[in-house]
Amino acid sequence: MYAKVNSLGVAGLNGYTVQVETDLSGGLPQFTMVGLPDSAVKESSERVRSALKNLHYQWPASRITVNLAPADVRKTGPVYDLPVFISIMAAQGKLPAVSGESAFLGELGLDGTLRPVNGVLPMALAAVQNGIKELFLPAENAAEAAVAKGLTVYPARTAQQVVLHLCGAEKLTPAEPTGYDADGVWLGADMADVRGQLVARRALEVAACGGHNLVFVGSPGSGKSMLAKRLPGILPPLTYEEAVETSAVYSVAGLVPAGKGLVRARPFRSPHHSVSATAIAGGGSVPRPGEVSLAHNGVLFLDELPEFSREALEVLRQPLEDGIVTVSRVHGSATYPCKFMLVAAMNPCKCGYLGHPTRPCSCTPSAVDQYLRRISGPLMDRIDLHVHVEPVAYGDLAQAADGESSAAIRTRVAAVRQLQRERYKALSGVYCNAQLPGNRLRQFCPMTPAAEAVLRAAFERMGLSARAYDRILRVSRTVADMDGSEVLDSRHIAEAVQYRSLDRRFTPVSL
Repeated sequence: MYAKVNSLGVAGLNGYTVQVETDLSGGLPQFTMVGLPDSAVKESSERVRSALKNLHYQWPASRITVNLAPADVRKTGPVYDLPVFISIMAAQGKLPAVSGESAFLGELGLDGTLRPVNGVLPMALAAVQNGIKELFLPAENAAEAAVAKGLTVYPARTAQQVVLHLCGAEKLTPAEPTGYDADGVWLGADMADVRGQLVARRALEVAACGGHNLVFVGSPGSGKSMLAKRLPGILPPLTYEEAVETSAVYSVAGLVPAGKGLVRARPFRSPHHSVSATAIAGGGSVPRPGEVSLAHNGVLFLDELPEFSREALEVLRQPLEDGIVTVSRVHGSATYPCKFMLVAAMNPCKCGYLGHPTRPCSCTPSAVDQYLRRISGPLMDRIDLHVHVEPVAYGDLAQAADGESSAAIRTRVAAVRQLQRERYKALSGVYCNAQLPGNRLRQFCPMTPAAEAVLRAAFERMGLSARAYDRILRVSRTVADMDGSEVLDSRHIAEAVQYRSLDRRFTPVSL
């Protein structure tokens, strides 16, 4: 006796269909699973056996062969428990023929309950692309799978509910999509709490408008971390497409809250400085998304930047340039998106008080140089805005009035971002100035003669690299957009150069 049901798998962020074939034949009772299953998949035989017994169904007293096709792709995780259960039931003739337009996934408990699994959203999207109309899965994953348009999702608490539905005894109720509000209200930390710091606030708004990377340099207690944590609140809300991309990453990582569909707020990831390079880029024996991918369409905040290991910092260079990261391991490779804004905070020296107006620095020049050498020149080149954060004055702290709110700033940022989307709509994958390719800078960044003279003088005086030149143009484009100008003027170039002046002040020439 033979039966075949559809299931799904995920490799990286790409879902694919899996056919679970079960054959019952004569011979001594034995269970064999083929098709490159990992240990978690192989163990499904014991879970399925116990579930059948505890749900008062019969385990076949024959030789059972289960094949997971395609056989050349490694299958991982407990996602195939439910389809193996259904295929064994169908092979015994206890279920009607299962439609080829139906698919099953989910982990089984020993009592037949269904438990949630990871990677459901990419698998649901792949199901739609492969002509599958119905998906049976654990109830906790239903909201996530319902995001896929054109797919009827049947949430179940136990395997018996799926059996009764297929037999026509008790029909399951399809899950309804929760919908998506593109104008979500930010409920996190507000910019109104920030006192003073006009230069830093301006730089933060410029970074948000253009999607630029940013580093704050200042003494302890000057508000660097406070400012960085308020960046997501002034960024535009996630579009539906961005929300689906971000949710797919979180689905694979198993970080989508149970019962939730899409990730609705821009991610803000802040790993500790002891984090490894693998945790930053992603990896493991089975590749998993790292911090750069979990920050996709959001913010990656690195506090105390020089305290991170050199290896962890250098691994950021390629993701910052390409917007994707490929993780290769023995069992295969996976590519994850990682278009994020890098925001970092650091002290100007080891004691933290170099250049402080009232507290003396206790570091020697060589100690300052050694501290700053922890950050390489190529990495600093990839950070568009270097901003010195001065200590907050007493008068600013004592003022009663709140500063400008995040909501007000967010409105301006959203308008500038929309302007950029319209400008770059003919360019694939370009949505803001920070993503503008170098070969299109001349086309979209026309300069007045005065602006070109300012840029030439700054380039020669500061000894900037070609990458820094490109980034100055991108920041200038953003400043001009905020000013409502299509042509870059000298004041736009001057402000962008000002954000690179910390290269000379805080980064030693030896870098």
